[in-house]
Amino acid sequence: MNDIRQYAMDTILAEADAVRNLTTQLTEDFEQAVQAILACTGKVIVTGMGKSGIIGKKIAATLASTGTPAFYLHPGEAYHGDLGMISGNDVILAIANSGQTDEILRLIPFWEQHGNVVIAMTGNPESTLAQHAAYHLNIAVCREACPLNLAPTSSTTAMLVMGDALAVALIKVRNFKAEDYAVFHPGGSLGRRLLTKVKDVMRKDNLPCVPKTMTLGEVIIAISDARLGIAAIVEQGQLIGVITDGDVRRAMAKYKADFFTIEAQQIMSSNPKCVGPDERISVAEEMMRLNKIHSLVVTDAQHAVVGIVEFFNVSIMG
Repeated sequence: MNDIRQYAMDTILAEADAVRNLTTQLTEDFEQAVQAILACTGKVIVTGMGKSGIIGKKIAATLASTGTPAFYLHPGEAYHGDLGMISGNDVILAIANSGQTDEILRLIPFWEQHGNVVIAMTGNPESTLAQHAAYHLNIAVCREACPLNLAPTSSTTAMLVMGDALAVALIKVRNFKAEDYAVFHPGGSLGRRLLTKVKDVMRKDNLPCVPKTMTLGEVIIAISDARLGIAAIVEQGQLIGVITDGDVRRAMAKYKADFFTIEAQQIMSSNPKCVGPDERISVAEEMMRLNKIHSLVVTDAQHAVVGIVEFFNVSIMG
């Protein structure tokens, strides 16, 4: 069993070294490739054969979800009719470790005829594919993690990381934000958290809004009836404080027999944390997490109470 674990460690270390060495192989071509994609008025067409194609699908998906229109095109299918998917203003990202894959090379005349900018990702700068590309991304590895040095392992990891490097560089240069990412992921938990607004999940009716002169005995009833664990203290239509069920418990311990005659203003928290109805739900979530609270009062521009949002309502968005 120790030998088996060692095999795993050797593989991980070999691939980590391959990835680390990529930093020494970056040239101006990487920067120019990023600029070419930024200037592209069409799409990024990613193509590769076999394992390179599988990595290419992931790279295309990452680009597409981070603001760069992209899709994967199988080189075999391209040669048999799918070249019609490519227009002259598209950028081609062709992936082949050897740079000599037949299915890729026979597409070069079409790209040259249509004036496509070609970015080659290979492990051989002297290969045919690299020589016919405008820009070359070198993903050469010393050897595969495979003990036979045959199965694509370190090389495919290097491809994947170089593709991620392209995507991340484009994210940075485009100033692509979390909100932009959410637009492409509306069905996922991240999309829901980033696109949903507080007003979409807040409690709007029968809010426990009480005056500052209300006795704590009455405040308890208001909190209990609303089942929100909080009461908003309002004066002239504006929020001036809050009382939580925790505040009530502490006041009971402190005031004992006098508790039921104490007024809300004596124990309320002034300047409470609140959130606007048009804020993203992720903002409310972060506020509650940082302040270790379970409810937020929602106020409008005039500081009037328009709702209350609970941690439960926020958390179910995930």
